[in-house]
Amino acid sequence: MKENLVCPVAFNEHIKIKNTIQRFIKSRAFGRVDYLVVDDGSTDTTTDIIHEFQAQGVKTVKHPHQKGVGAAIRTAIKYAMENGYEILVIMAGNDKDNPEEIPNLIEPILSSGYDLVQGSRYLKGGSVGGDMPFYRKIATRVHPALFSLITHKRITDSTNGFRAIKLSLLKDPHINIDQDWLNAYELEPYLLFKATTLGYKVKEVPVTKIYPPKNLGYTKMRPIIGWWSILKPLFYLGLGIRK
Repeated sequence: MKENLVCPVAFNEHIKIKNTIQRFIKSRAFGRVDYLVVDDGSTDTTTDIIHEFQAQGVKTVKHPHQKGVGAAIRTAIKYAMENGYEILVIMAGNDKDNPEEIPNLIEPILSSGYDLVQGSRYLKGGSVGGDMPFYRKIATRVHPALFSLITHKRITDSTNGFRAIKLSLLKDPHINIDQDWLNAYELEPYLLFKATTLGYKVKEVPVTKIYPPKNLGYTKMRPIIGWWSILKPLFYLGLGIRK
């Protein structure tokens, strides 16, 4: 599995990025996959905390300023492709995802030839806990319903950022991750939409999603602007406005 790269994305996560990295180091994935933290221009102690773990094999790339989660994932994708990795696992940098489940995302690609494996908290065997805000409970149900309606493929958790991507997928000329409108939350649903509608093998697997206490800041997403960012690819691609 050393041909595979796991990448959390972090912006000003201080305590949570430390927990995220420590949980990975204690997990069954540690030593089996490489680990890269994309620091999206953090201005708090996040950068220093990441550097504390470099002696244990944690790699990092830092943006000079905040560019957005989509731009950070693009950086991870390009790093992975340039360095010869075959699979990229994206996960949260705010300690919401369980690193013990990383092999569960990778295995369907290795054993059954899937191209994208999407984590789902809503499949049987998955779960969601912690202080999940009410508007996100609603939105994380509405988005997959719309996604499934537009793509004609049932997806239960299209907004979950915990997923594995076979990097050869990104060589398809019909997939263009370098568009400026994909810099924020748009890139993740864009990739899922493209993989699904272009006929690639897409699978969901159950995962856990645990929201940290509200006082630690459970999300950087703003209710209206953030959710339009996630909905945008469904409308743009579904209506043929963007490619």
